Amino acid sequence: MKNGKRPTLKQKTLMRSHGYDPEDWLVTKDTTGQLEIVNRASLKRIGKPKVRRIDKET
Repeated sequence: MKNGKRPTLKQKTLMRSHGYDPEDWLVTKDTTGQLEIVNRASLKRIGKPKVRRIDKET
């Protein structure tokens, strides 16, 4: 998995609209149709990190 980046303002508004707190999530992939985010706290634990995909509405 690639390193997560801090979300931009548009990504933060998209996360908030889907019920995610942008302070707790990092963006790993941003395509035209989806936004893939990973939980910051789960990266520090051993095992699989929590990854979610958000569909973008155009």
